[in-house]
Amino acid sequence: MSEKKTVDLLVSGGQATAGPPLGPALGPLGVNVLEIVNKINELTKDYAGMKVPVKVTVDPETKEFEVTIGTPTTSALIVRELKIEKGSGTPSTEKVGNLTMEQVVRISELKRVELLAKTLKAAAKEVLGSCVSMGVTVEGKDPREVQREIDEDKYDELSQ
Repeated sequence: MSEKKTVDLLVSGGQATAGPPLGPALGPLGVNVLEIVNKINELTKDYAGMKVPVKVTVDPETKEFEVTIGTPTTSALIVRELKIEKGSGTPSTEKVGNLTMEQVVRISELKRVELLAKTLKAAAKEVLGSCVSMGVTVEGKDPREVQREIDEDKYDELSQ
């Protein structure tokens, strides 16, 4: 029974190629690099333009492989939703964008697997916390106010 080999990479969503860093990392393992590249691109296509953590585990004996992807950071997802360059350098005074509650929910659903949150509401509150430190408002309000509204069950449709 041979030892499985794991390769950790950071790829641009939906844009992995057989060139570096994938080719040189996987080629020596004797696997079909193109097959792995296609699988990575299929799994990361929703993260176009963002760096996505990817783990490829290969059994050098059977040539079987498994691809698991991580999620970009919460702040990267917020930046993508707002189509901005980066968060605010002075979040208390300078606001760089405004998210809708639907966008917060979308980010929360993407990140939920990696967050400590047990519910979508709790995940949304974690995303709102990132909004505070990035100078991003939600529904035109301070994210802390929206967190309070969630606690007051104002967004109960989120609780599934």
